[in-house]
Amino acid sequence: MEGNRSLHDTIDTGAARRELAVGGKSYTYFALETLTGAEGVDLNRLPISLKILLENLLRHQDGEVVTSEDIMALARGGGSDAKEIAYFPTRIVMPDSSGIPLLADLSAMRDAILARGGDPELINPAIPVDLVVDHSVTAEFFGSRAALQRNMDEEYAANRERYEFVKWAAQAYRNLRVVPPGMGIVHQVNLEYLSRPIWHEMKAGKALAYPDTLVGLDSHTPMINALGVLGWGVGGIEAASAMLGEPIMMPVPEVLGCHLVGQRAPGVTSTDIVLAVTQRLRQKGVTGKLVEFIGEAARRLSLADRATIANMAPEYGANMGFFPIDDETLRYLRMTGRDEDSVLLAEAYAKAQGMWADHAATAVYTDTLEIDISEVRPSMAGPKRPQDRRALAEVASSFAEAFPKPATSGDARPGHGDIVIASITSCTNTSNPSVMLAAGLLARNARARGLQAKPWVKTSFSPGSRVVADYMAEAGLQPALDELGFHIVGYGCMTCAGASGSLPAEITEAMAANNATAVAVLSGNRNFEGRIHPAVKAAYIGSPPLVIAYALAGTIDIDIERDVLGHASDGTPVTLADIWPSDAEVSDHIARFVAPSMFRDSYASIFGGDGNWAALHGRQGGTYQWDDTSTYLRRPPFFDGAAEPKAETIDIRGARALLMLGDSITTDHISPVGPIQKDSPAGLYLRERGLQPAELHSFLARRVNHDVMIRGTFDNPRLRNEMVPGMEGGMTRLVPGGDIVPVPSAADHYAAADTPLIVIAGREYGTGSSRDWAAKGTRLLGIKAVVAESFERIHRSNLVGMGVLPLQFPEGVTRSSLGLDGQESYDLVLPGGKLVPRGQVRLIIHGPSGRKDVDLLCRLDTEREVEWYVAGGVLHYVLDKISASGVRLSA
Repeated sequence: MEGNRSLHDTIDTGAARRELAVGGKSYTYFALETLTGAEGVDLNRLPISLKILLENLLRHQDGEVVTSEDIMALARGGGSDAKEIAYFPTRIVMPDSSGIPLLADLSAMRDAILARGGDPELINPAIPVDLVVDHSVTAEFFGSRAALQRNMDEEYAANRERYEFVKWAAQAYRNLRVVPPGMGIVHQVNLEYLSRPIWHEMKAGKALAYPDTLVGLDSHTPMINALGVLGWGVGGIEAASAMLGEPIMMPVPEVLGCHLVGQRAPGVTSTDIVLAVTQRLRQKGVTGKLVEFIGEAARRLSLADRATIANMAPEYGANMGFFPIDDETLRYLRMTGRDEDSVLLAEAYAKAQGMWADHAATAVYTDTLEIDISEVRPSMAGPKRPQDRRALAEVASSFAEAFPKPATSGDARPGHGDIVIASITSCTNTSNPSVMLAAGLLARNARARGLQAKPWVKTSFSPGSRVVADYMAEAGLQPALDELGFHIVGYGCMTCAGASGSLPAEITEAMAANNATAVAVLSGNRNFEGRIHPAVKAAYIGSPPLVIAYALAGTIDIDIERDVLGHASDGTPVTLADIWPSDAEVSDHIARFVAPSMFRDSYASIFGGDGNWAALHGRQGGTYQWDDTSTYLRRPPFFDGAAEPKAETIDIRGARALLMLGDSITTDHISPVGPIQKDSPAGLYLRERGLQPAELHSFLARRVNHDVMIRGTFDNPRLRNEMVPGMEGGMTRLVPGGDIVPVPSAADHYAAADTPLIVIAGREYGTGSSRDWAAKGTRLLGIKAVVAESFERIHRSNLVGMGVLPLQFPEGVTRSSLGLDGQESYDLVLPGGKLVPRGQVRLIIHGPSGRKDVDLLCRLDTEREVEWYVAGGVLHYVLDKISASGVRLSA
């Protein structure tokens, strides 16, 4: 490009096309170098993650949604030129937990289109979608080789109706592939098989190459960033619009360069590193930002280590944890059996576009942070949050501080601080052969000395892909794990997602008799209070070998590095150092037992499933025939009747607070996934319909029954509503009157009086999983707005997508500083007249001491989000757009 281009010049995308010859094949691509020469453009200064976004814009320039001004503003690095930009993901991945509700929403949209006299086929994915069934299996059975099959049989028996719906969807929708149950966890399958860093497709008779980009319906989607692939988690509501061809609109993101330096110490695992990174980045504050890992220490990490770090991006608060493509990326692609053409294309394209890791050396970041991994030591995180890292010597004291031993606690086992769940689980760690083989070697060494897990510990092993089982068996390590009780119980999220199954009755009875707070240890990514099991308040995250070590000890009240874990057959005391494998031995086992053929063989039949899957009967046809008597699948109510578009203003008067909540309210608090308790509002509703307590199943399984899910919203046994001090669970206080009632009963009471509702909360509202029902349930309870000190990214977006207004207190203003207790009434008005992104909304508080006014930040962050909110939510926005045009949207 010659001369200085004006900001308003049209970019000739035809001239931006270049040819790339790779391995005897020719590809076309949109060359970023064609933007050089324009005033203020120096692509060498652009972070690599932004270069991928820039190519996405260049390839989709249409003069309307994507303009030359958008492209040039990003090419200049964002800053004052930048406004919101459009992002067109190449594809979508989703677990069944959020994917099945999304497919139900699409099916309800088809019904709505049909009711308007339109063609239901207009509702179809415009881009490739992969649904991986991984969240529904529960670790109910354990401690035997039969546990795997018994859990899978139980899974099919409990989820047959849902899985038959999925089989119907697979034939009804184009661009949809289904990975059946028992094949692995969505993020690990994505990393090991589905993704390739550079995509290509035939366009006008030529192979067009471009970066793989995606969104996923789970917050741990950034795991794929380890492969140099741009992607992050979104809620199912936002993903539905992207699936139907709508762009994802967003501000130009800030990018933090995280410089990793130093050499890791012997015995330090990738889990230890990611817990340190999570703690440091949480302290730094990276919510809503992209984190790009740079430096020689980052380059030295194996790709599996990088995947562990990228996976926990939501735990450190970032949209992504990105590692650019380099030689290690290519090595991993070959190790996992990718075809050589894809490997060669990834290298050639990244180097041609300045996306190779070497180019990060000249990038200019919004901010930087240095982390010296030589300072990292073995650690655990807990007992309530993944960012609360503890040196091993501090773990016992951290538990004692959080959960002091009651004076009435007895001495029987399991007692206070005893471990009742020890689980090797989650794609975060099971994707990494180094920690998996380390766990197997530690188990072998422990068994050689005659050690056993304590009898009160429920042990389980749930790999994220079948490849893990293959190399553990090939290395001869699975028998030792079995002897310690760590039999494979399933290939899914299981304990990490809260599907830890029931505890033996004698264990729960002993816990109750001892008035004991029991503990879970797991190699997962989240440990919020009560998430792992309703009866287990405390949970610690650590590496797989440490999980086994704590199972041997049976208690958290131990210095695991120094104290005796048990005694050998000859009575000799055994410590952790006696059984911990060396780094050299772990590396040797990776080299000897992890082979590309394992990945090729395992994934050759990934979409086939087992006999259970083949035996399922899926209905035929383009619209789903809903059964009104079903307690699992009900037509979503979001499109019943006409939508109620909002005016481009806000005028909510006389609202009451349904709940007043503290900091770090998670989506687990808002919309639990665990077992439905028989005496809960949802349990009573189902029992009234003839179900027995053993048939209630879980909220996760009933996400396509809105009558159940409404009754489960805010019904977490660990929720603390400040309007009912001293109580836990889904209760609130009616105002006026003061009666204490379940949250759904209060919502019904206020709806009958036509009283609008709000929720008031502290910092980090909506942290945790990308759970769209946390927003859907909020809307269906009649909540008009959530006022919080800050929001986690995905839940804020989901609230907007459901037409619920997220509002943020100004810095330094809190519910406490305002003296709020929920007895007040509230007005929300728009002082500026028109709703604009990140404008002001006035909160007028009417309380016993008079009136108080506070100007809140409106967290509709983009113009498109304002349009969604005004339309009554994103799905109504898309439905109206398709219905009006009569044309299927196209990405």
